[in-house]
Order: sequence, then C-alpha cells, then structure tokens
Amino acid sequence: MAVLLDTAHLAPDQRVDAVHEAFTRATVPTRVRLEAPTGGVRARMHLWQFGPGTVFTARGSGLRLTRLGQHLRGDPPRLVAVAVHERGAGLLRQGGREERVGAGEMMLTDLTDTYDFAWRGDGGSQAFQVDLAELGLPVEVVRAAAGRLGASPLHGLFRDHLLRLFADTDRLAADPGAPHLGTATVELLRALLVSAAGGDGLPHPALVADSLLGRVLGYARAHLGEADLGPARLAAAHHVSVRHLYAECARAGISLEQWLISQRLEAARRTLDQPSGPRQSVAAVAHGWGFTDAGHFSRRFREAYGLTPREWRDRRTGD
Repeated sequence: MAVLLDTAHLAPDQRVDAVHEAFTRATVPTRVRLEAPTGGVRARMHLWQFGPGTVFTARGSGLRLTRLGQHLRGDPPRLVAVAVHERGAGLLRQGGREERVGAGEMMLTDLTDTYDFAWRGDGGSQAFQVDLAELGLPVEVVRAAAGRLGASPLHGLFRDHLLRLFADTDRLAADPGAPHLGTATVELLRALLVSAAGGDGLPHPALVADSLLGRVLGYARAHLGEADLGPARLAAAHHVSVRHLYAECARAGISLEQWLISQRLEAARRTLDQPSGPRQSVAAVAHGWGFTDAGHFSRRFREAYGLTPREWRDRRTGD
C-alpha cells in the first residue's frame, strides 16, 4: 500500500499544497478547491497497483475537483475511473449531465474530458482507475455508458466486485495474483461499459473489433514473461493478420511494441520492489519478464524510472 497523504502529520499551512500534489500524483491534472473546516483541512489518500489498474481512495473534509480545458493540453494521462462513493453526498457534472451519488452508489468518470465533482463536509470515495488504452474501447462507448450504469444487468455484479476489492485492498494488493485480479477487473469493467452503452458510441461490428483488442492485451499480459511474445505471435493466437492487429492498436492509440515494453518494465519494477523471498539477480528479473538482453533492460528501465534496476531495488528495499 502507498499512503499518498495523511494530513494528520502535517502542519495546517502545509495541507492545501499537499492535497494538490497527492491528487496530481494519483490521477490526472485537476484543479482542487478545499473547504476550510474548523480544525483545518483533513485528507487521507492511498494508492494501490493492480496490474493494469490502480485503486485510489480519498477521504476527508469537503473538496471540489474541476478538470478544465487547460488540463487536456499536451499529453496527459487518458484514464477512466469507476468509483463507489463511501460516505457523504457527492455531485458529478460531466458531458451536460448532473449525477448525485450517495454512500454505496457507483459512478463513472471519463478523466479524458472536463468534469466537476464535489462533496461537502466529511466524505470519501474509492475508485478503480484504468488507462483508456487498456480498456480497448473507444472513448465514445465510455461516454455513452456514463450515467447509464444502473440500467445494465451487470451493474450489481461489478459494484459487488469493487466493494470486495475495496474492503480488503491491502491484503489483495500484496498477493501474487494482484496483477491478474487487476486484469479481471478491467475485463469486467469493459463488459459493463459495453452493456450500459447499449450499442451507442460505435456500431456493433466496431465493438466486436474492440473486444478483439481487449483479448489481445489480456493475452499479452498473461504471457509477458515469454521472450517470443510479440506482434506475430499475438496476431497468430487471435487468428488475424499482423497488419490488422496494428490497425486495431493504432485506432486505440496504442504502439504495440512500446506497450509491451512498458508492461514488462512495470512487471519487473514490481518484482524488484518485493522485500521478501529469495533475492533474484537483475539479469534473472530481466529474463523472467521477457527481456533477452540484460543491458537493454537496464537502459530502458533507467529511461522509464530514472534509476538502474539495481539502484531501484536497493533504494526501495533499503539494502
């Protein structure tokens, strides 16, 4: 578990800036405005990694999050968040709709677009976040599903899944199966969004193609440690041509080779973070996640995380 922020350990005049920084680290660039209750701002935030997705929780005094047009410039993260409001009453405004959410109710936020969300007084929310590319769905389907989740027969199933995940997040995140649990959660979310969209956003044949991309990415995540995993094998395993696979990836904004490398690097980083068990050499970690050249692995790791794999492991484990 990563405790992003606990304002109980900060002086009152440091808390506002700390809340802004924590939200920026955990999600997408957003303007944060905070109530000033008696006793000062209160906030506690956590972030857990589950393979392709993250669980982000925020609890505390009243706040308002506003994503403006200026936050969409450049190349910001393209995330989708589905949350269960924990306590208090929240209000989400996005895409011309207004949605009030109470404790235990689920909402979907398209973080690729502008939005406004707030709660007053003591409140809290727990969210599962995933990159739009990992979902393998066009953003039009996500937007068509927003506000309609309750109409899907999958609504209760997915909400119960999230509640179980949120209720035991520490233990589940530490389990070796956590990355696969994250993948399964993404698959369930994809099914919910397609169901709730009801065919809006794209014609049915295109949705079929998007489900193909979802299967390809899921297969890739399950076989990341195999050195021969690449576009040719992925295409053959799903009975399509490499050219067709590249076209589907391009439509979703994915560079397949770079996506594979980033997934392998992230998996290796999580392995290097593990404090218990026999300590593997850096070369063994590299080979375990499909890198045939340890030197190439070290260079790409440093480019991605600013440290060599050995420096990262020693820094994280305190060795």
